[in-house]
Amino acid sequence: MPICIECRHPVKTLYTEYSKADDRSLGKGVRLTQCPNCNRFADKYVEHDFVILFIDLVLIKPQVYRHLLFNRLGRDDDRFDRSIVRLGILLLLFDVYLTWARIEKLALPPQTQMQASASAPTPTTSSSATSTAPAKNGLRDANTNAALLQAQPLILQYLFFLLLVLSETVAFHMPIRLLCSVNLNHTSTSSPSSSSTSTSPTHSHSPSASSSPASILHTLWTYLIPHYPHPNPLSTALLVSSCTKLFPILLIIWDYDLRASATAVSWAVIVNNVAALEILMDCGYVQAGLLVAVGAACRAAVGQVVLRAVGLGTGWGSGGDAGVGGLGVLEGIWGIVGGKGG
Repeated sequence: MPICIECRHPVKTLYTEYSKADDRSLGKGVRLTQCPNCNRFADKYVEHDFVILFIDLVLIKPQVYRHLLFNRLGRDDDRFDRSIVRLGILLLLFDVYLTWARIEKLALPPQTQMQASASAPTPTTSSSATSTAPAKNGLRDANTNAALLQAQPLILQYLFFLLLVLSETVAFHMPIRLLCSVNLNHTSTSSPSSSSTSTSPTHSHSPSASSSPASILHTLWTYLIPHYPHPNPLSTALLVSSCTKLFPILLIIWDYDLRASATAVSWAVIVNNVAALEILMDCGYVQAGLLVAVGAACRAAVGQVVLRAVGLGTGWGSGGDAGVGGLGVLEGIWGIVGGKGG
């Protein structure tokens, strides 16, 4: 059922179409429905085009998220909309390009550098002075991940980064879906009936009983982890809020600092993910931020394991700004905490 994007009040219809000849995206032939609760238009984005929606998504306006998550992309059968599937594939393929360009510039692990330098041919002394610059560039590339990646076929490199990004995406979505699907309240609903039958004087020790580790853990869980029994809208919110990943497409036109831009985009995506989950579940920013932090930690761990397994550098602890997936963000948080602690 659609909702009002201003006050979240359910409404029957979002607009009334009185002429099919005109274009609805131009606001012609459509009469918007007023919300009976707040007396404002239930969904003003019905007559707005995609450019306005994208700008408001970047500005993290709650109204546009409610329009997309509830009124346009929300389905009663709890399945993904086709446009979300296409958006997910687009973000996946574009993230492959960004991850590939970022990881190949990271430094190799020390043991891999020694193996690469031992297998590399020694340069001859008869080279001219004009060949010193390419030799330095080759020596510099020999100490990065590009030395190992370029030794493999191009299709194998692409498949590797495709599987890497796919595994990181799954590792980011699954913990959030699983944590929100856990409902501890159904176990506590049976406890009042059982406790009401016991009328012993042990009720005088209720303060100590309520402070038991199990009750404290239950209270802490229900406070920090919101319950949301619909996992697909969670993934939809995360995908919609990840549209900021498309901004580095400007790297194709202008030459930016890839590490700095990757870190900035990672932070922007994290902020948008937190806002999207908070708007969808109507929970606090602390709960939404905790869920995104857990997902980012799992994504970074998966990226670390995969890259270390094939002998590639990960950028963790090497002074790089951008690691794998959410690794750059986590490294920045760790640096801030460490700096405050020092």
